[in-house]
Amino acid sequence: MTSPSLVGPLLQFFFSDYLIAQRRVSPQTIASYRDTFRLLLQFVDRETGIGPAALPVTRLDASIILRFLDSLEKNRGNKVVSRNLRLTAIRSFYRMVAFRDPTSAGVATHVLAIPIKRADTQVRPYLTREEMEAIIASIDRTRWRGRRDYALLLTLYNTEARVSEISTLQRSQVSIATKNYVQLHGKGRKDRVVPLWPRTAQILKEWFRELGHQDQTAAFPSIRGEPLTRFAIHLLLRKTVEQAQTSCPSLKTKRISPHVLRHSTAMALLQSGVDIAVIALWLGHESIETTNEYLHANMAIKEKALATLQPVGKKFRRFKADDTLLEFLTTL
Repeated sequence: MTSPSLVGPLLQFFFSDYLIAQRRVSPQTIASYRDTFRLLLQFVDRETGIGPAALPVTRLDASIILRFLDSLEKNRGNKVVSRNLRLTAIRSFYRMVAFRDPTSAGVATHVLAIPIKRADTQVRPYLTREEMEAIIASIDRTRWRGRRDYALLLTLYNTEARVSEISTLQRSQVSIATKNYVQLHGKGRKDRVVPLWPRTAQILKEWFRELGHQDQTAAFPSIRGEPLTRFAIHLLLRKTVEQAQTSCPSLKTKRISPHVLRHSTAMALLQSGVDIAVIALWLGHESIETTNEYLHANMAIKEKALATLQPVGKKFRRFKADDTLLEFLTTL
């Protein structure tokens, strides 16, 4: 009788070959999957006393994975969305296991049958144009760091870029000429080109002129010349928002992240009458269904639709023809 397959060699193949060479997933996806299996293997070690290196696939079955998912919500305080992301990583691993190790197909089938948990749909948070202007205006542009932050946040708002896209943005990806645009390399290895407002193009032109012909090519470097990390961008935005709260008190009630700026631009475009399909292209969404969620958050659109209805309790006015021919047609 053959000994059961170990998780270790399969997991090494999953990360070193399957994800990178076969599926060619992004570094962000690999980092997310890595964190998932760190948490999972530590949980199994506590539950069973079996170390990761000695863990057989048969012990990493659906029952213990369900307990792990429950512990994420109960003990770590994770939301349903985070739980589902962890399950997505685990299911990806077991899809590979089913092909790579047929003897573990039974365990893989049970794990793959674990359903995605339904999550409550929340209204997307966003900033008004006035709130965004207050944030931008609060930046001290007399300092080098302030001029960088001003250019960065204005570009982030203009392009609806993800924080990972803006942190890795190179100066070569920005075109300031006859046509002003930024070429973003985003989620799912998709490239998209986003036009720049004249104001953004001018600020970037001045910023790049200040950077000069330095060896580093990052559009928004740190004081040491290195590309800003995602954490650094989150931090600078939080500090800028705190400064802006004095002139714009409504910011005190909002939790603002770089992704909220992305939502804010989408809402501004929607309120300006831009077609939802164009906004999907601007955001880099693979499905327009994702973009449709902005419609639920837009009160102006709902109020406009409501205004077309007769209020309850008001006498309904019937159409009365003011022409003999039209009156004849209504009798047919």
